[in-house]
Formats: sequence, C-alpha cells, structure tokens
Amino acid sequence: MQIDNEWGKVFISNEVIAVLAGSAALDCYGLVGMASRKQLKDGIAELLGRDNQSRGVEVRIEPDGLHIELHIIVSYGTKISEVAHNVQSKVKYVLNDVVGLKADFVDIVVQGVRIAH
Repeated sequence: MQIDNEWGKVFISNEVIAVLAGSAALDCYGLVGMASRKQLKDGIAELLGRDNQSRGVEVRIEPDGLHIELHIIVSYGTKISEVAHNVQSKVKYVLNDVVGLKADFVDIVVQGVRIAH
C-alpha cells in the first residue's frame, strides 16, 4: 500500500497491516485468539500463538478499497455477534489512528468457540 503526502511517499507492506490488525483484535474482550486461515484439522480450528497473530489475517487491496479478513476463535459464553462487531470496530480504529489507513471492509470469520483458560 502506498500513501502520498506533502513530504513524499510512504510504502506500507501488507504484513505490517496484518500485524496491526491482529494486535488490535487480540485486545478485544471475548477473543481467545487468532485462527489459522488453513483448513480445519479434524473439524477443529488451529489456535495461533501470540507471535503468529498476523497469520490469521488476510489483507487485500482491491479496486473498491482495503479488505481485511480476520479468522478468530471466540470465548465460550460470549455473544459472537458482539465480539465480531467489537473486533471490526477496534481494527478500523487502530488502522485509521496508527497508520492513517481507511479499512473499507473488515470481515470476520469465526472459526471456533473455546473455553478461555
């Protein structure tokens, strides 16, 4: 991604956007962690460690804007729609506030529900 300003150009890699989005998501209540974007193993989503948070995030720059897809695992007993909405809001806010990017689409894929330890 490229941002032009009065001082020149800033290039931001998709990996940086993914790390920021993953970090923002992990701050949300009701989130156990990020899930692997790969297929489920035996019907169970792979829970990623905190050092792999960007692996659960897909960043695409399309003609209609910036698309971010987060694969998450939510905590048992929380309202899934509320957790997803909070993650969307937090990711949009952080990307706008920290980087100055407008995330046009933040899609949430809930890949599992687990009891938080």
